[in-house]
Parts: sequence; C-alpha cells; structure tokens
Amino acid sequence: MKKNTIHLLVAAASSLLCAAPSISAKTFTESMQQGSVIKVNFRTRYEDVTEDVLNAQGNKSGEKEANAWTTRSRLSYQSGAWNGFGFTAEMDNVSEMTNEVDYRTAGNDPLNTNKAIIADPIGTEVNQGFISYTTFNNQIKYGRQRLILDNARFIGNVGWRQNEQTYDGVSLTNKAIRYTNFTYAYIKNVNRVFGEANAGLGDLNMNSHVLNASYTGFDAGKLIGYAYLLDVENPIAQFGLTSDTFGARWQGTVGETFTYNLEYAAQQDAGAKKAFDADYLLAEGTYTVSRYSIGLGYEVLGSDNGAYGFATPLATLHAFNGWADKFLATPKDGLEDKYVNLGVTFAGAQALVSYHKYDADFGSADYGDEIDLSISKKVGAVVWTAKYAQYAMGDATTKITDTDKFWVMADWNF
Repeated sequence: MKKNTIHLLVAAASSLLCAAPSISAKTFTESMQQGSVIKVNFRTRYEDVTEDVLNAQGNKSGEKEANAWTTRSRLSYQSGAWNGFGFTAEMDNVSEMTNEVDYRTAGNDPLNTNKAIIADPIGTEVNQGFISYTTFNNQIKYGRQRLILDNARFIGNVGWRQNEQTYDGVSLTNKAIRYTNFTYAYIKNVNRVFGEANAGLGDLNMNSHVLNASYTGFDAGKLIGYAYLLDVENPIAQFGLTSDTFGARWQGTVGETFTYNLEYAAQQDAGAKKAFDADYLLAEGTYTVSRYSIGLGYEVLGSDNGAYGFATPLATLHAFNGWADKFLATPKDGLEDKYVNLGVTFAGAQALVSYHKYDADFGSADYGDEIDLSISKKVGAVVWTAKYAQYAMGDATTKITDTDKFWVMADWNF
C-alpha cells in the first residue's frame, strides 16, 4: 500500500462515518473534539560516521566519512472513541538543518557514493494512518500502523532512525483469556526507514502473517510463542526474506534483582524449494542492585552450513549486535555475539557501557569486536542523549571494516 493510498483510505472512512444520521454525526463530531489528543514532537540529531575502505588485498586504502544534522518533526492526532471506533493519523517531516545532504541514505543511493551511509532520508511522509475498533477484550487496527512485538528482535519499528518503520495491513489484539495476550497481523507492505523516494528499498511489498501469544500467569515470568510467516512479493529479494520462523521466549525473574531471557527459534525457506534452514538462540541475564546493573548475554543467529544466515528483516536491528550497525544483514556463516552490559544511574542520568565479541557460527572466522557508550538525561521537557560506537575488524577476509559512529540528540514533546 503506497502512502498516498492512506489518504484515500482515510477520506473514504471519514465519508462513511459522516454519512450516518444527523444525531449520530453529532455524537461522532463530539467524540472527535472532546476525546481527541494532538501531540507534537521534535527530534534533532547530529550523527558522524567514519569507516575504513579496503583494497583488493584486504588492507586499508582510505576512509569514508559522513555527517548528518537532521530534525524530525512529528504531528500526531488520536481521536476519541465513537461506538468503539477511533482514528489515528501521524505525519513526519525529516529535514537536513544545513540544507546539504552530505551522506548516503542507502547502499543503492547514487548520490555521494564516496560517503558513508546514514539512513535518515529527508522528506515528508504519513507515518501512521489507521482506523481502530476497540472492545473490552479486542482491538482491531486497519491501515498504516506501528508494530512492536516483545523486544522487537523480529518485528519492530526501528525507532532509532528518523524515518520510522511502519506497516500497512490489519492487526488484531485479543485478551479474552485471563493472563493471555494474542496478536495477529496481516502485513501487506513495510514502509522501511529508507523512505518512499528510494524505489528499491523504501517499500517491501509482501503477503505476510504474524502471530504472537504470551502468557503471564506464572509467578516466575512470562512465556511467549510466535510464528512469523513472511512472504515477500519481489522475487529478487525473496531469498532470506521469504521465510517461516517459529519460536518460543521465556522472560524470567528471580526476586527483585535478577532478570533473564531464554529464546529459541527455527527458520526455514517458505518457498517450494525449501532452500535453507537455520536456528536462533538467546540466553541473557541482568543483575541490578541500587543504581548499578550488569548483564551478560549470548546470542546466536545460526548458519545453514555457510550457505545462509538466520535473518530478522523486520527487526529493530540497531538495538542488537552493536550500535555500529555492522550486522544489519546476518553473514552466511551466521553470527555469535557474546556481550556484557554495565549500567549506572547518577544525577538523574542513565549511562551504559557495552562490549561485544563477534564470531562466525559456521567455521572459525573472527568477526571482530565493538564497544558502545551512551548517556541520557531528561532536562525539563527535553531528553538529551549522547552515544558512541567503535567497531574493530576481525579477520581481513570478512571485509567488515573498522567503523566509528557518534551521535548527539535532543528529543522533546509538546
């Protein structure tokens, strides 16, 4: 569904609602006025990227640099309820503050080919636009919407980027059974972070089904099961994207100081050839005492004998495998990520230090390591954040090059 289709959908829905008898129209109008919420958000960010360039022998031959000073302006509207029906609309504009785009927005961007990638395209788009129907135990949404399931490892909104990832389709959330939450979504199109202007990467047309069920009736934690059945229409992009993934996740707690997550998933090609299969594994735990926390984790995106690496194409990828974003696509040899997180809260600020060690799941390739630093503090209505990521290359044969990234960001709401 293209973004201009949303305008037609909204117009048609509004016409149907307003075509009700006069007394109903008055009730509808009152609900739009009295129960509605309008929000304005601005997010300004400076990002600087430096990454090495290698020659044919695998030696450093230069660097690619890029920087972006962008502001995302967001206007959101949520109506009140009318007989259970509601409407949500959200517009985003991303502008380059210096009026000069000095970076690439995607790998296939023909401009600034000597620049590093910063995936924040400028432009104005409909971020969300959907009709909802809500009862005591159910909510249905039809149109363009945000989807975030669990920790966003498989289905997410890529909220770090200025142009958010949203989904065109229909979703249903049901809570009829005690302690149970069931979510189903049919996805017709994914509006990716690269923007509508990017004909090759901006939209991902598909006919996909997403199912996720959780149960919170255990004292010790939360059990989640899911099936993500992705069917991408573009045959060129199908390999690794058209897949069936089935998995289970346990989010456990021990007392008030220790939390842990265990997860396993199996993925296979959803096409007729059944060309690949791979497994996913996660084990992580966090101990918190007073203002301090320490976390250890081990995540494996498995390999099918070096021919295919477990893929999570709809995830909020920036949140996983390091902030330098060197593993947005899983290598064919898979990826083992061993990491440690150290956090502290002081003077109202939250600081985090993370270290990642990367290796291949199949074979013995060293994929390097990374250190990430961040600090965030709210001052009045503004949340200030500074982040730094430094990735160091492992084996030269992997051709995953040294990269430094730095961000300063201000985010405020009205």
